[in-house]
This record gives sequence, structure tokens and C-alpha cells, in this order.
Amino acid sequence: MEFSFLPWRRKEASVRERKARGASPLALLTGWPAGASVRGYEARVRESYLRNAIAQRAVRLVAESAASAVWVSTPSGHPALGLLARPNPCQPGAAFIEALASHLVLAGNAYVEVVPGPDDLPMELHLLRPERVTVVPGPTGWPQEYRHAVAGQVVRYGVDPVTGRGDLLHIRAFHPLDDHYGLSPLEAAQLAIETHNAAGRWNKALLDNAARPCGALVFDPGQGETLSPEQFERLRAEMEAGFQGAQNAGRPLLLEGGLKWQPLSLSPAELDFIEARNAAAREIALAFGVPPMLLGLPGDNTYANYSEANRALWRLTVLPLLTKIADSLSAYLGHWWEGLRLDIDRNAIPALAMDRERLWRQVAAADFLSADEKRRVLGLCCDEASDG
Repeated sequence: MEFSFLPWRRKEASVRERKARGASPLALLTGWPAGASVRGYEARVRESYLRNAIAQRAVRLVAESAASAVWVSTPSGHPALGLLARPNPCQPGAAFIEALASHLVLAGNAYVEVVPGPDDLPMELHLLRPERVTVVPGPTGWPQEYRHAVAGQVVRYGVDPVTGRGDLLHIRAFHPLDDHYGLSPLEAAQLAIETHNAAGRWNKALLDNAARPCGALVFDPGQGETLSPEQFERLRAEMEAGFQGAQNAGRPLLLEGGLKWQPLSLSPAELDFIEARNAAAREIALAFGVPPMLLGLPGDNTYANYSEANRALWRLTVLPLLTKIADSLSAYLGHWWEGLRLDIDRNAIPALAMDRERLWRQVAAADFLSADEKRRVLGLCCDEASDG
């Protein structure tokens, strides 16, 4: 089954059809496509986000910080702000921005479907899972449509061949080797994540064996004799059942018939996996643009204090991400609202309060600026400041 939504024919759709789409645009899309790239993305997300505390916390820190930002518009009080505050009946604005930022960080791509209302203006915004969307290039290499495939059903989103504007907003990170899909930090951090997970599994296995390295049970009767196959299997079964695992820690061995226990120790080089695990965690934080101090990683005190690390997170990671999202939404929604400009109110970000105080002191001390010029430098409207 296929559905096709073409933006330049949207006005031909009836109000009833629009309401049907707006009521449940993803109601039938509940399965999973069978493409190899999708399986690869699912495996990366499971290994990285679902099973790695460092990667999950880094992604959530970036996404939740982005969701806490306050949106502003030009002109002021634009209806688009109300749309962002309540994009759809299932998601409030903060949850929508958090999911959108998470898609960009995890997949490098985010897809937003704009559902029009009876007046043909945007009524709802819906996020599509990035691994379910395929870009179909045309003869010239530019996208000619987007396909959202799941459970054997395909929703097709057309692209206007003249303007290049599609029925689906695609926000993507830069990828130097791909013309249609973005590059996720998850791919750059994959080796570090695998190293971190492997070190965790090693540590878990060591704890399961009473936090002791393995040893050898040596049979030395002194006359060149060997154990029979039956004796060997019985001895191994008794060792596994009675002496292996954390629940049997400290239980003494009772040996007979020329058997002796030879413990095996680990060299300092082999025990260096702890430092390797910490180094891998720092690489994961680096790939996602999160200062390691904010993740509680040992050995990283580059920043003088927590507030400086938080400010670096906003300056170097969250604000560029929000700028990309704001510019993309402004350009796409400008198809309906010409001249719309969405942005983030930087004065409402607590992490940047120290920067604002420094700027205000510098502007206040600039005697060569008039009062109106100082207001412009601070981003204040002269008329509104005079009225206040």
C-alpha cells in the first residue's frame, strides 16, 4: 500500500482528508523495515544508547538542554511559536525538541512532517523515525521524493521539482561523503563505545568469578599418568557447579589424587583496562561535544569549575545545534509564513548568565555609545526599552 502527499497539490486536498491525516498520521506505521542500513542503525543504537551509560547521558544532556531553550520569533508573537509550544496532541514542545535533537545526534538526520489545517496553514508537526525514511534521488541527483516505509506500508512525500521543497522537512548534519544523509557522532564514537562496553563486560565477568583471575587445576601424579575422559568430565562438572561464580566465592577446594591448584595472576599491562575504559569514555564525550566533567569522568579537570564546563557545552554544542534547527524550521515554515524568523532567546539561558553580565558591564562602561546604541548592542528594541 502506498500513500503520496505532494506539496504543490496540497490545496486540492479536501478538509476531510487533511483532518484524517492530522488526526493520526502515523497510526498505521508500527513495524520495522528490513533494510540492511536500518538493522545497522538499530544495532548501533542498542549497543551505544541503550547499553552504554556514557553515550546515553551525553545524548540526553545535549537533547534535554536543547529542549529547555526559550523560542522567540520575528515578528514577535508569531503563530509559529504556538505551533512549537504544542506541535501535536501527543507531544508538548519540550518533548518534541528533545526528540528532534536526539534524532540529529543519534542518526545525523531528522524528519519533520507538517500537517496543514483547514486554512492550509501548519496545524501539527510530527517527527518520523530517521531509520524508516529513505531519500529517493532523481535523475539529476537531487531528492525527488522521501519514502517512509514500515510494516509493508509506504508513505511517499513528494518534492516540488521547481522549488525543491518537499512535503517533509529533512534536517541533517554535514556528511563529507554522502549527498543525502547526515553523519552521526555515533559513527565517530563507535570504536570508543565498543571498547568501553568490552571493558565493562570484562569487569562483569571478573566479578562473576569472585573478582579473581582464573587459575589452572594441574594433575601431577608423578608417573606420567593422565585423567581418563570420564574423570576429566566429572572433575570439570564439579568445578563448574561447586566452585565457579560469585555465589561460590571463598569456598575451599578439596583435591586428591595428585591434583593441585595453580592460580594465574594478571600482569600490570593486562590490568590497564580500567584506564583504557576511562579513555574510551572521554572519547565518547568528545564525539558528542560534552565536557567530560559534566559526565563525572575521572582525570578530566580541564575546566576550572562546573559552570565553565556547562557554559562550554552550550557555546560549543547546544547553541550550534539549536541554530541549525531554528534555521531549518524558519526556512521551511516560511513557505506558509513569509518573513518568519525563529531563534533562541539567549538571554533566557542560565548557563550563559555570566557572559551576559560581562557584556552588560562592558556596554555600560562604553561612554562613547548613546543610550539607543547601547540598547541595540544588547539586542533591545529602543521603543520597547523607552516604554518600559
